[in-house]
Amino acid sequence: MKRLGRVLGGPVAGQAARTPFVLLVVALLGGGLISLLLLNSALNQGSFQLSKLKRETTALTDEEQALQRDVDGYSAPDALQRRAHELGLVPGGSPVFIGPDGKVAGAASPAAEPPPPAPPAPPASAPAVAPSPGAALPSPAGSPAPAGSPAPSGAAAAPAPSGAPSGGAPQPSQTPGR
Repeated sequence: MKRLGRVLGGPVAGQAARTPFVLLVVALLGGGLISLLLLNSALNQGSFQLSKLKRETTALTDEEQALQRDVDGYSAPDALQRRAHELGLVPGGSPVFIGPDGKVAGAASPAAEPPPPAPPAPPASAPAVAPSPGAALPSPAGSPAPAGSPAPSGAAAAPAPSGAPSGGAPQPSQTPGR
């Protein structure tokens, strides 16, 4: 009987026919898993790039806002007036207009001289220092100290440069790296 089963293609032939089908199913499942893994990796890479671009956008937006605050601070009327005063500019008089026909409307007048700059005030929190017996006495404000004498430690500092902040007006913040 065994012999007849082998000749007719019994159980051995049925098992042999299933092997290619099982290999095909395993190959399809393996290919599907590999394609899902590649797709997932591509999506994750896009997600990382998106996160990076969002961080860059946030940083650039913050920098833009800081620069806009600086521009607003410099273009405020009081800041413009203070800077013009530091440069020695004075307010103009009434305006004069020239019409298309060449007629002058208004009267031109020269601008007034700017007032002399106020001397810098001595620091309010200057500590009182007792002069030593050999030290020179501080010279009065406005008169120069003798050439050979050392500068006193409690003397007023040199006037600030024109770009230094004056008064108690707030100054625009400086953007780092600019």
